[in-house]
Amino acid sequence: MAPPPLLHLRDIRLRLGSTWLLDGAELMVGAGERVALIGRNGSGKSTLLKIAAGQIEADGGTRFLQPGATVRYLPQEPDLSGHASTGAYVEAGLAPGDDPHRARLLLEGLGLTGEEQPGRLSGGEARRAALARVLAPRPDILLLDEPTNHLDLPAIEWLEGELQQYRGALVLISHDRRFLERLSRVMVWLDRGTTRRLDQSFAHFEEWRDRVLEEEETEAHKLSRKIVREEHWLRYGVTARRKRNVKRLADLQALRKRRKERVVAPGTVKMAAAEAEGSGSLVVAADRISKQFGDQPPVVRDFSTRIIRGDRVGIVGPNGAGKTTLLRMLTGELAPDSGSVRLGTNLQMVTLDQMRGGLNPDTTLTDALTGGRGDQIRVGNEVKHVIGYMKDFLFVAEQARTPVGMLSGGERGRLMLARALAQPSNLLVLDEPTNDLDLETLDLLQELLGDYAGTVIVVSHDRDFLDRVATNVIAWEGDGRWQDYAGGYTDMVAQRGRGVEAKITALAEAAPREAAEPRPAGPTGAAKPKMSFRDKHALETLPGRIAQLEKEIALLQGQLADPALYSRDPAGFAARTSLLGKKQAEREAAEEEWLRLEMLREELEGG
Repeated sequence: MAPPPLLHLRDIRLRLGSTWLLDGAELMVGAGERVALIGRNGSGKSTLLKIAAGQIEADGGTRFLQPGATVRYLPQEPDLSGHASTGAYVEAGLAPGDDPHRARLLLEGLGLTGEEQPGRLSGGEARRAALARVLAPRPDILLLDEPTNHLDLPAIEWLEGELQQYRGALVLISHDRRFLERLSRVMVWLDRGTTRRLDQSFAHFEEWRDRVLEEEETEAHKLSRKIVREEHWLRYGVTARRKRNVKRLADLQALRKRRKERVVAPGTVKMAAAEAEGSGSLVVAADRISKQFGDQPPVVRDFSTRIIRGDRVGIVGPNGAGKTTLLRMLTGELAPDSGSVRLGTNLQMVTLDQMRGGLNPDTTLTDALTGGRGDQIRVGNEVKHVIGYMKDFLFVAEQARTPVGMLSGGERGRLMLARALAQPSNLLVLDEPTNDLDLETLDLLQELLGDYAGTVIVVSHDRDFLDRVATNVIAWEGDGRWQDYAGGYTDMVAQRGRGVEAKITALAEAAPREAAEPRPAGPTGAAKPKMSFRDKHALETLPGRIAQLEKEIALLQGQLADPALYSRDPAGFAARTSLLGKKQAEREAAEEEWLRLEMLREELEGG
């Protein structure tokens, strides 16, 4: 006999206005289970998690929690008010007998000291403190609502490792596919107020969900056909003219009622970018650009790149590394201290910033889309009614006068996308566009960017999104250095031999590289410095990488030597030319890195 669950929500019902947000939802969590709560933005996931945490009461249904079981809940927007520091906030979540040293260890692992003042924290820093608070007590059940929002890649990967070692039960809401794939083993799909459970990992979820929706459509079609047949009998059947078959008539009414009451699955976002005339072939040319603010270390040091029309460029790095600064320089918004940035011709740029700037919380949804100019919106060269355009992004007509401040985070994200995509562009600049978007909207955004004829520059911490979208990735290497890699995030990791490190770690490793002279042993007989494991690995693997690049360069040069290639395939000629430049730059960087490491090795061994 299976042991009873630690937590069981049964037949949960909750009314929101005149409609049922939750209508018979269930959630069962056993000891050590890894449950992902999946659903569209606005479907009630966060509400169900709050009911599970005991934060709010349902209008109907039961909540069972095993006596003595401990629960910790991470909200989407942590509130640190009333605490003098992040350390005090985390320690306030400890119960008698909990280890305060673990709280400090978690804060350090998340890049905080414990001395930060809550009123001065960024969204990401507040999220880190809240994670330390819920993880420190080692509860029996962890309820995490969007734990990766506003976290950078090093923090996300650190959190993955911490949760993989966690032995308690886990229920998480997330739209980060890679995070879900690595942590979840049970899927609970919240859809139209009810839940369905799949006892498999996230890798199987989307195929299962699509199959369920297809079966629903098939059943709905069968129901409609049966109603048509019954109505035909009612009107034209011989028996019907002689005497009304009361039972059959009642059955028909029941079928009509069933069809009327059937809750239809919500539609899909209809995304399309309003495209302007094409830009020139060259979009951005940056030559040895650098940027430094005051006495701080350089944010960008001697970086060069070329962005060609049609490229999808991802920029990755830890928080505070200068991703947004680099983005602003590449788009001409911020001038470099040295070097130059040349923008291409006929550029029409549209920017979506990570702070969802320009959204007045008191403005209605309609006015936010139209700029307060009536009920029409221009999407490229086409004029649409604002209600129709709202529906394309899964808003309903009743939300037309809803203040922006009343929208969920995901709905605000969809609103910003709707505003940005309505403007004609041939260069899309997206700073953290995936924040708060549900899986379906992310899928459609990826398809849109894949079909977009212009150029895309995107800052993102979403590894799966970068793998699906980016043609090349600019990664932070530490000490203000940035490097361009071909391919998506996984390709970048394969080429570097590592992912994105936390800023403090990368700087700590960069420091001994600048000290070229070995330090003499002091009176204590300290050991002489050694090469790091990472440097040794790079020294061993770089020659092979350089040889591979030389083969690829030779192949491209051979293809470009064909005099008929340009006239036969101009787009292919341009793509190969662009790729050749990138491969040559990559080879040059690899050779310079190998030379530096070899000189460092000889110097250390000679010392």
